[in-house]
Amino acid sequence: MTVVDPTTRTRWPVHDLCMTCLRSVHRDNDTYPSATIVSEASRVILFPAIDLKDGACVRLKLGEMDQATVFNEDPAAQAAIFERQGFEWLHIVDLNGAFAGRPVNASAVEAILAKVKMPVQLGGGIREMATIEAWLAKGIRRVILGTVAVRDPALVKAACARFPGRIAVGIDAKGGKVAVEGWAETSELTAIELARRFEDAGVAAIIYTDIDRDGVLKGLNLPSTVELARSMSIPVIASGGLASIEDVKALLLPENALLEGAISGRALYDGRIDPAEALALLASH
Repeated sequence: MTVVDPTTRTRWPVHDLCMTCLRSVHRDNDTYPSATIVSEASRVILFPAIDLKDGACVRLKLGEMDQATVFNEDPAAQAAIFERQGFEWLHIVDLNGAFAGRPVNASAVEAILAKVKMPVQLGGGIREMATIEAWLAKGIRRVILGTVAVRDPALVKAACARFPGRIAVGIDAKGGKVAVEGWAETSELTAIELARRFEDAGVAAIIYTDIDRDGVLKGLNLPSTVELARSMSIPVIASGGLASIEDVKALLLPENALLEGAISGRALYDGRIDPAEALALLASH
């Protein structure tokens, strides 16, 4: 493992026994205010997104189900395209499932798993341990828990203990407050308050979505996402609004070095981002 200073991008090797104190340094912002911990293979990851509605690959506008644009009727074929383009991970959301509170587009997800070999993270309607276990057994690399992180944080912690490294938490914020039930309801929690509940639970990543930017190509809300990343030691992935190669370049700026990566949807589908250019840029850093 190494510690990296995003101001200089200097890396220092550290012994595993030092990890706890270094995470504390990162969180408390004292002796090394901009340092964070990364693995030797650490690099920014661009996650292409497949949002599933009624079995098709769609993009929503501001999280509204009635403002869905269908980009591909065959999600498995779309996943194969992303894999051929060279993406390392795939991000999937079962939109119907997020509203129903249970998996709805399972057949589409299973078809994707049968089609590609790239690791897949999946969210939407996953609110029971049995569902988590079933998806991981079917080949999902990482399960994303959203609404249940607010409603039943004990389940998230239990899942992290049972499946180390395979549980992520999805935090979707609207007007600064965490939204649940497929973004249909807003809680009184802030993103930082919710994330800190899982600081020592073993969560693999926090996926932070700014709903006010999702699907409208306004650009990532990097200040809020970085603020969240600085508040804890869990890796954070940015989502919502990624619009152009300039957003990809911004991820590589020293002030944003804490972020593990970002999720891209509409900008990839409508050609605003060239996959080869974006991946080459990330690989060069």
